[in-house]
Amino acid sequence: MHTTRRLAAGAAVLALALGTAACGDDEPAPETSGETQTIEVTFEGGTVTPNGERVEVGVDEEVELVVQADEGGEIHVHATPEQTLQYGAGTTTLPITLDQPGVVEVESHDLDQVIVQLEVR
Repeated sequence: MHTTRRLAAGAAVLALALGTAACGDDEPAPETSGETQTIEVTFEGGTVTPNGERVEVGVDEEVELVVQADEGGEIHVHATPEQTLQYGAGTTTLPITLDQPGVVEVESHDLDQVIVQLEVR
């Protein structure tokens, strides 16, 4: 009797394992922690940092660009749809959320420079 229960339990575990393995060949999306990812951006004396760095973010993960600037301006987020974000002199927090996977460039058109590339997964 115990052998039958063990075989039945083993078969159930095997079926569950095979069922989850067969759910698809796609690479799973990284899990987001539910926390907001912060990227610090500094505009000073006609330059900006970071300078084209790539940062991984999850689909629908909230990202905050915390901009410290010596004068106001705007940032362009080349996503679908494109976004133009205004910031003033001092510190400005700009929230963005991206809902499509891919690489999204965030840039300053005034400086003709990519600030950061968001790799949305």
